[in-house]
Amino acid sequence: MAIAVAGLAAVTSAAWAEFPDKPVTLVVPFSAGGPSDKIARDLAEALRKPLGQTVIVDNTAGAGGTIGAARVARATADGYTLLVHHIGLATAPALYKKLPYKTLEDFEFLGLINEAPSTLIGKPTLAANTFAELSQWISANDGKVNLANAGVGSASHLCGLVLQSTLKSKMIPVPYKGTAPAMTDLIGGQVDLMCEQALNAIPQIEAKKVKVFGLTSTERLTLPSLAQVPTLSEAGLKGFNMTVWHGLYAPRGTPPAVLARLNAALRTALKDADLIKREEALGVRVVTDSRLEPAGHKKFVESEMLRWSKIIKDSGETAE
Repeated sequence: MAIAVAGLAAVTSAAWAEFPDKPVTLVVPFSAGGPSDKIARDLAEALRKPLGQTVIVDNTAGAGGTIGAARVARATADGYTLLVHHIGLATAPALYKKLPYKTLEDFEFLGLINEAPSTLIGKPTLAANTFAELSQWISANDGKVNLANAGVGSASHLCGLVLQSTLKSKMIPVPYKGTAPAMTDLIGGQVDLMCEQALNAIPQIEAKKVKVFGLTSTERLTLPSLAQVPTLSEAGLKGFNMTVWHGLYAPRGTPPAVLARLNAALRTALKDADLIKREEALGVRVVTDSRLEPAGHKKFVESEMLRWSKIIKDSGETAE
């Protein structure tokens, strides 16, 4: 029996050594054309060479990303169905009363991909032109400022929660069904402020259709249109830091040999010069630190879950 078991293990190990021998699918739990979709498609292109296979992006949107995440959690654990998810994976447990998966138990953590700062932007008719002036205006209008977001659980919603918590000021949340309608109303002056990922805000900032007051990261961006924009920490909110990050995940139980192969491919992909150039053009930084390791990635997500649990609980703004 021992010989038979050893033989079976050897055969299984040899089979996984050929991974992948067919296309790999990256499930994005959001609609096509959005920030996560763009990032996943860039990653898919960069993964093709180290994996030696076609990498397909499949959008499974709905319920703030939980439908797509659940799909991967239930997928066959063979490494051919992976999840590209953003910060929402860490905030969903606090936002939703019940999830169709267990965040820390139903996924294998493959590595963090990138981090993207958001911008604090305002309608073009705002009297304030600097963050100091904006802060005074918010204080004078406490409880009356309209703060747009792309929906509960979106990056703009989460950033808004941190902003209110840090400023100790209550604003009126105005949720939309996506970034586009929220941005349209901000440009039109129907709402006052919005936190939005840099890659979505850059075109509007360059066209001077909105006012920009600061970046939510701890470091400035080198993009020409944002190079002179200070971080909110520099502008007066000491220590303010909120980035939208993306990670790569596999279903729980995926064989160790496959996980190692996928992590190695991810590392190679994130060194691809074309990928780095495309990400930087979007105001996104590729991860190069310990969070690219599976253990470091999981530890980071755990810390983000704890951080956001308190922020969301204190705000009272949750989904059904």
